[in-house]
Amino acid sequence: MTEPLGVAVLGVGHMGADHLRRLGETVGGARVVAVADPDTARAEAAVVGRERVTVHSDALAALDAPGVDAVLVASPEAAHEEALLAACARGLPVLCEKPLTPDSAAALRVVEAEARLGRRLIQVGFMRRFDAEYAALKTLLDSGDLGRPLLLHCVHRNVSSPPHFTSSMLISSSVSHEIDAARWLLGQEIASVTVVRPTPSAHAPAGLLDPQLVLFETAGGAVVDVEVFVNCGFGYEVRCEAVCERGSARIGDAHGMVVHTAGRAHEDVARDYVVRFADAYDREVRAWVAAAREGRAVGPSAWDGYAAAAVAEAGVASLRDGGRVTVDLAVRPALYGGGGGA
Repeated sequence: MTEPLGVAVLGVGHMGADHLRRLGETVGGARVVAVADPDTARAEAAVVGRERVTVHSDALAALDAPGVDAVLVASPEAAHEEALLAACARGLPVLCEKPLTPDSAAALRVVEAEARLGRRLIQVGFMRRFDAEYAALKTLLDSGDLGRPLLLHCVHRNVSSPPHFTSSMLISSSVSHEIDAARWLLGQEIASVTVVRPTPSAHAPAGLLDPQLVLFETAGGAVVDVEVFVNCGFGYEVRCEAVCERGSARIGDAHGMVVHTAGRAHEDVARDYVVRFADAYDREVRAWVAAAREGRAVGPSAWDGYAAAAVAEAGVASLRDGGRVTVDLAVRPALYGGGGGA
C-alpha cells in the first residue's frame, strides 16, 4: 500500500478521542476517514480541523464509508462483537480496545469467525506488550538467563474508580491487563483463579470491594498475584516483579523528576493510564498501522482477547462464590498457534 491507511474510528470517548489525536499527530502512514459515535455532536467536535472525514451515528455505516481500509474500535464493549464480525466479513484489519467483547462466549464467536477466514485481522489493545519496560522483561524471561519463572508479583492501582465501576469490574476491566501480561510474559495459559477480599478501603465507594488480591495458577506451574486497588487516592501505579530460579527482575519503578524543596523531597506520580502508557499506546498503534498496510496482523490476537475474558469470568466467579475456580478454555484454533499463552 502506497497511500495512507484509511481508518474508521468507532467511538470517540476518552480512549477513542486519544487514538484519534494519535492518528493525526504521532503515527504516520494513516489518516482518519470516518468516525462513528451515537453522539454525533461529540463526533463532529472530535474531527474539527480534519479534512474529508465523514461522521456517522451508526458504526456499520462508518465501515462502508469511502476510503476505509481498517477499523479502530474504541466503542463501549457491548458494541464490539457486532463491529468485529462486520469488519471480518469485510476483510478489514482491526485494532480493538480491550476487552474484545463483554464475555467469553461472544469472544469465542469472534475467534471462530476470524478462524474461518484463515488469517488474522484483529489486534486487541493490550498495550502493555508495547511498553518498553514490559518488552524488556519479556526479552529477559525468554532468554532463560534467570532460569524458570516461578512467581509474578503485580500491582495495579488507580487514583479513583469511575462512578459506574462495580466489584467485578476490578477483575474484568482492570486486572484484564495483568491477565494478558502474565500469559504473554510466561508463555503459559492461566489454569485457575482465586480472589481474596480484604476489608474494603474506607475511601472505596459504598458496596465496592476494593482492594482485591487475585491469584492465578498457570498450566506450567507458576503463580501470579495481583493487588488491584482502584481507589488508592495517590496515583496510578503499575508494577511487576518476576521471581525466577536464578534471580528476579522488577519493572514499574522508573522515576520521574524528583523535587527537593523546603526540607522535603517529592516526585510526580502518573495520574492515569493514558499518561503512564502514552509511549506504549503510540507504539501499539504504530505497529498496527504498519502491519495493516502490509496485510499482516501483530500483537495480541482475538484468541488472547478470548482467553482474557475466560480467565476474568473465572475470577468474577471466585469473587462471587469464593474459592479456587478452574478456567475452562475452548480448543485453540490452529490459526493462533499451539502451546500455552501468547
